[in-house]
Amino acid sequence: MDAIDFFSVYIMGSVQQLLGFYFYGRLLHKKIRYYFYILFALCVAVTISMGPNGTMAQFGVFVLLLTASGIFICRSDWKPAILYASLVVEIMQLCYGIINCLLSISYLWMHVFDSKAAGLIFMLSGNILSLLLTGICCYVVWRYILCDQAQEKQYVFLILTPILMIFLMEEYINTVVYGREVVIGSNGSTEHMMNHYQILVIQLLGMASLFCILFAYKKLLQSFRLSTELTLLEQEEHSLNQYVEEAQARYEKTKAFRHDVRNHIAVIKSLLQGNKAEQALGYVEDLADLAEGLSFPCSTNNPVVDVLAGNKLGIAKSMGIHVNCSLLLPYPCGVRDIDLCIILSNALDNAICACRKVEEGQEKYIRVTGRLQGDLLFLEIVNSCNKITAFQKGTGLSNIKAVVEKYQGAMSVKAQRGEFMFHALLIIPG
Repeated sequence: MDAIDFFSVYIMGSVQQLLGFYFYGRLLHKKIRYYFYILFALCVAVTISMGPNGTMAQFGVFVLLLTASGIFICRSDWKPAILYASLVVEIMQLCYGIINCLLSISYLWMHVFDSKAAGLIFMLSGNILSLLLTGICCYVVWRYILCDQAQEKQYVFLILTPILMIFLMEEYINTVVYGREVVIGSNGSTEHMMNHYQILVIQLLGMASLFCILFAYKKLLQSFRLSTELTLLEQEEHSLNQYVEEAQARYEKTKAFRHDVRNHIAVIKSLLQGNKAEQALGYVEDLADLAEGLSFPCSTNNPVVDVLAGNKLGIAKSMGIHVNCSLLLPYPCGVRDIDLCIILSNALDNAICACRKVEEGQEKYIRVTGRLQGDLLFLEIVNSCNKITAFQKGTGLSNIKAVVEKYQGAMSVKAQRGEFMFHALLIIPG
């Protein structure tokens, strides 16, 4: 029996824990190297041999092992690491409880066999079935429920609390019911035991509740994402209406200028014919100022960005902010106009707001640079800011981040020595 106990506790126990470790990495969307499995198996073996006795303590230690692996091996945030560690352990515990219930019920018909043979069959079948059921449940959770869900750290505790409640309920059943001694009557029936059919129903309801919680969590995240997308669409609509109005205003001014250009030429011609060169030069300078008002402050070769940057940088100029734009973008550049508007409008709004808070006597400036290189689009906005003002991430940067992630890119922000730097990298889809 020592060999059987060793096989059941160490071999099958380690295999089950490694299975949980495999799906734990899948839930975190991380690929774990094989030598980490060996290291984890050694830690599990040490935990089983030297760790505290009792199912609750062992499962608690396993949760800690998984969490530490998620943080230090998978480089995951501690919130999803705790959530998915608890989830994997809870699935393993529920599967163990369900199989234990079924085997306890079936044991009523096994008393006619040899006790040693029945015990061996009971042990082997329990381990194998628990392992199989755990694999099926973990696969369903990973493949069909949480496969496309990002690690929304701010909503982790919404699902962690009910999972821990089910975990404690399951542990209470295993400890109070199956932790007691089993008394076998003369007819093979068990005495002083609770009804295994009732316990089985509770176990199955616990598993069903867990899946319902995960499904509700998935729908909740989808609802939050739809709400974010709706906010982005509303902002896009507002921005588009604003830029359309700006374009219409410029068009009307340009139309009026073109209508009067013949008259302007006639005036200049008359002044020159009358040897009034100074008056003609002054008139030409006035025309140049008028024409400059019709042009865009920032020429990027992209008409949409020209309108947007012209609007924002024109506002900045009127506030006494020095602006410099060296942004060159082909048209089309592979990025949707709406997405460019979201990035640039939010970033420039933040830059203008920061410059307005700059102390008197300090230089106010905004520099916009960017270029398209191959399949990569680089954007950089540098502006002055108040040295003593703490930087806070708001809705604008969240909207930018959503667009950047849409193009599988990355963004970074940094404030130091009175200067704020925003960088964004977008991968142009083929």
